[in-house]
Amino acid sequence: MVNHYIIDMFSQSVKHAIQAMIYLTIHQDKKVMVNKIAKDYDIPRFYLAKIVQTLVKHGLITSTRGRNGGIKLNRPAKDIRIIDIIKIIDPPPEKEMCLFGLDVCSDSVPCPVHDVWKTMKENFNKNLINQNLEALAKKVNLKHELLQSTPHTK
Repeated sequence: MVNHYIIDMFSQSVKHAIQAMIYLTIHQDKKVMVNKIAKDYDIPRFYLAKIVQTLVKHGLITSTRGRNGGIKLNRPAKDIRIIDIIKIIDPPPEKEMCLFGLDVCSDSVPCPVHDVWKTMKENFNKNLINQNLEALAKKVNLKHELLQSTPHTK
């Protein structure tokens, strides 16, 4: 029997930021309340508000207070890359760390899996650079359509 392990590459904050940005992309014709996104994705409201504050500070979304307020994308979804969101929410560390937490890991001082991990990271980053919110939102919509039309089992 083979066990499959998944390395959880993103923090909860990054996941929630991407969820919120996809939500705004899908609903880009109007301003959306943070409470609505928090409810729909089951994210604690104040936690999401803090993430939104960071995204506003970095210019990815705009926020309007008041009765007709809400948040929306600050630029076209096709111009916002997933890697941009990740770098804003979880900036990369100043020095490369070992996958296993063994200490610094670099070409000159490699850990036991350095070469494999380096290749995986390069491929992963290259693919993320090419992913934008518009494409991701289309895929999410397609997924929702498939889920609604296909009976699924647990």
